Amino acid sequence: MIDSRIRTVLDALQDCIAACEHCASSCLQEEDVKMMANCIRTDRDCADICRLTAAFLARGSVHGKHLLRECIEICRACGEECAKHHHDHCQQCAEACFRCAEACESIAS
Repeated sequence: MIDSRIRTVLDALQDCIAACEHCASSCLQEEDVKMMANCIRTDRDCADICRLTAAFLARGSVHGKHLLRECIEICRACGEECAKHHHDHCQQCAEACFRCAEACESIAS
């Protein structure tokens, strides 16, 4: 059985993955896609590191702690990038990224 603290982080990771994937797809529909390129790239990086971190944490890998640090850094970077844009999907993604970073920090030490 997965520890409740890990379960909370896994939920935050899954929410972040969904928000990043939605944001990246929505950014591709914006009028000026080129302006959204960095947001899309960062969304994809964030979703990928969250997936990997979730897998390592779920299996109880000894390397999970290493990934948490990277995940926190990328989630913060994604949150900051998304927060720059006024689109609802970007703002929602920024919130999910910041929540995920906080959740990961809670078990990183």
